[in-house]
Amino acid sequence: MKKISVFAVSLAAIALAVTGCSKKENDVLKVGATPEPHAAILSLIADDLAREGVTLKVVEFTDYVTPNEAVESGEIDANYFQHKPYMESFNSERGYHLVSAAGIHVEPIALYSRKAKSAAELKDGATIAIPNDPTNEGRALLLLAANGLITLDESAGLTAVPANITANPRGFKFREIEAASLPRVLADVDAAVINGNYALPAGLNAKKDGLLVEGAESPYVNVLCVKEGRETDAKIQKLSKALQSQKVKDYINSKYPNGDVVAVF
Repeated sequence: MKKISVFAVSLAAIALAVTGCSKKENDVLKVGATPEPHAAILSLIADDLAREGVTLKVVEFTDYVTPNEAVESGEIDANYFQHKPYMESFNSERGYHLVSAAGIHVEPIALYSRKAKSAAELKDGATIAIPNDPTNEGRALLLLAANGLITLDESAGLTAVPANITANPRGFKFREIEAASLPRVLADVDAAVINGNYALPAGLNAKKDGLLVEGAESPYVNVLCVKEGRETDAKIQKLSKALQSQKVKDYINSKYPNGDVVAVF
């Protein structure tokens, strides 16, 4: 009888331990991010989420593909690195089911050069490096078109490619390069259009160093991305609320006073 009682207590203890572990695991939220500013912003709110019962684990990526694959497969719960047009393009190309849980900020894209101090100083026939992914390539070309360097076919829209250029009076040549590699090739080309999250770690400041800078009307809002159906999860909603907090806005305004990152909430 005593043995049975001890055994029963032991089973109850094991069951309680297993339940406790499951609860602990369920409270963990894995979020993929590129280092700056995304991972830095997530780290800022980690303690706030812990007080809400959520353990935030930031998984850093240095490219634009694997964090979306990881969300779609369920390897991570969310990612925070991309703008909405890129996410939608990824869904269209891959048949993925990614959605925005919250819009956080805009990182103005800009044209940089080590060889010219203004767009007017670029030589005729200069080589300009641009991102090779569909939406950021279009974004780069739209920046150049908005400033009169080229003319694009009006039907091209946000996914314009060099083939959509209808006028190129200065004979610029374009090199399509992975976005993450653009800062590294800047010295090898005449100019490059670089995304903010890759320009910042390279020490480039859009307002100070950019020859051309995207305007405030940009539709390229960086979002907290999850797989469709997860946006209503309690943990995701807590993360969304923390990312759209006054604390994050104050951090962005203080850390990026020159407008390299602009909060949209």
